[in-house]
Amino acid sequence: MKERGNTRRSFIKTSGAIAAAASLPLYSGIPLYASPSNSNVLKVGLIGCGGRGTGAANQALKADKNVVLTAMADIFEDRITESHQNLLKNHPDKVKVDKANRYVGFDGFDKILNSDVDVVILATPPNFRPDHIEKAVNAGKHIFTEKPMAVDAPGVRRVLESVEKAKKKNLSIVSGFCWRYHSPKRETFGKILDGAVGDVHTIYNTYNTGALWWRDVQPGWNSMMKRMRNWIYHNWISGDHIIEQAIHSIDMMSWAFGDVKPVSITATGGRQSRIEEQYGNVYDHFAVVYEYENGAKGFHFCRQQKNCSNSYAVEVMGSEGHAMIDCIRNRHTITGKEQWRFRGEDNDMYQQEHDELFASIRSGKAMNDGEWMMRSTLLGIAGRMAAYSGQTITYDQALNSQEKLGPDYVDQNTVFEDPAIARPGITPFL
Repeated sequence: MKERGNTRRSFIKTSGAIAAAASLPLYSGIPLYASPSNSNVLKVGLIGCGGRGTGAANQALKADKNVVLTAMADIFEDRITESHQNLLKNHPDKVKVDKANRYVGFDGFDKILNSDVDVVILATPPNFRPDHIEKAVNAGKHIFTEKPMAVDAPGVRRVLESVEKAKKKNLSIVSGFCWRYHSPKRETFGKILDGAVGDVHTIYNTYNTGALWWRDVQPGWNSMMKRMRNWIYHNWISGDHIIEQAIHSIDMMSWAFGDVKPVSITATGGRQSRIEEQYGNVYDHFAVVYEYENGAKGFHFCRQQKNCSNSYAVEVMGSEGHAMIDCIRNRHTITGKEQWRFRGEDNDMYQQEHDELFASIRSGKAMNDGEWMMRSTLLGIAGRMAAYSGQTITYDQALNSQEKLGPDYVDQNTVFEDPAIARPGITPFL
């Protein structure tokens, strides 16, 4: 409990600093990558031009008046074309991407890193994230990285090394765990961590949604390109939906617990409604129990099944009250010793991420989400590993796991068959 108390105090300090960052004056300074003046143009490179990547680029261009997009990369040309058209329509004076700086192919990221961009937006499928983060830090680029940041433990360890290197180089890393940038949730979780519900002993969180998209493939595409078009259904590319999507709810659970690590993870899961071959090797439901050193427990439930009831919420039960965070209805309440409901002003959390990122770059005071974003990522991975194997595992076992889901190198000609669909009690924990 002492650790949690310290976390509460540090959270209040951190929250205040983060809130202040968005309104920081734009200081001048040298070198450029550490603290550029407001008159210096910050150049952005977009890697991954799907919907979220395009949205992130749009927000980056609105975050600072002297930001321009100068390079784009994706393995599908139509993604770049559509994204470029949308961004150019909204920011005709800020999109400076000519045909020579639109890179189609798996090596597009490296070409962008070799350019003079200051900031990279990483929005490819998550299996590429550890490599991209590592190379971007080595190249001295500030980073916005979508969640999750890895699909397996070796990837987590690799990113953690990059996070420490970024701190030494004064480079900002801002994560796509967007709820951490949502004003109602910042205030709600701030109250929870400050004791509004007493000592937190139970958290129930959900991400239950319907079936997701399926994208048609083109004649002549090889097996790798077909997989990349529908990457969410291949666990070595996406990490499975507990990591790729439901990780948001797990992240909020971890937030409410003060981002302390659990001691054990037990889980179950499977595929019941999404069983056709086109859906690769991912599950369509998970249920996980996270147990903490003080006896507190977090219960996570997620599914992607059509024609079922939906839920996207976090319930926090404490010794003196109860908090409800309903992401569908955008309601935030606390009952018990304190009766409270958020009635303040809402914000665009996606925009807030980039406002704070670019404010940190201008101020020369780098912000780094690295440690907590990787803890949340690992919690999702641990839940998947426990469900796939049917074994109760510890947090440290998950962190030190040697299981690597995909190949070391991927390009359009890589030949790699999906791992078999996991069978609890048969699939080993590695």
